[in-house]
Amino acid sequence: MEVQLAPLRAWEDFFPGRERFSRPDFKDVSKWNNRVVSNLLYYQTNYLLLAAVVIAVVGFLSPLNMILGGTIVVLVFTVFVWASHNKDILRKFKKQYPTVFVVAILLSSYFLISYFGGVMVFIFGITFPLLLTFIHASLRLRNIKNKLENKMEGIGLKKTPMGIVLDALEQQEDNITKLADYIAKVKE
Repeated sequence: MEVQLAPLRAWEDFFPGRERFSRPDFKDVSKWNNRVVSNLLYYQTNYLLLAAVVIAVVGFLSPLNMILGGTIVVLVFTVFVWASHNKDILRKFKKQYPTVFVVAILLSSYFLISYFGGVMVFIFGITFPLLLTFIHASLRLRNIKNKLENKMEGIGLKKTPMGIVLDALEQQEDNITKLADYIAKVKE
């Protein structure tokens, strides 16, 4: 199946007035995670543009460290995903604990970048765009178009870059539901 880039959503759709934003229900982690995944898929091109702007600013201020930091993050991500596909124990771990897997990628990247002296680049050039994306995806309410697009992605009618990344990280909605169930059991 051919990979398609999702369309750039209009500014009014991406960042409308306060009525389209709401604090997530922290008690219902499954619903919150579903909102995040849906928004990541629907607004992926907007998030990519937002990240590109932040990365460009940080890259302009510290180009060598930004190239080094970006290279390290891509290499760590690639190694973790490759290893999880080729090693059964890692594959099982990634399926059981997908969020821990993502955190391990970020922490490994952080430690490698700090070893080379680019911690501020990691914080502002790599982590800050991720934080902005997560905050927006958590607060933005979904609309009918958003839900329809995500269903098409989910049943395989479309394949987008964010869908591929979420699949590689085992961050599909059913895995997020498992995490929410686990958290609910721990609270009890």
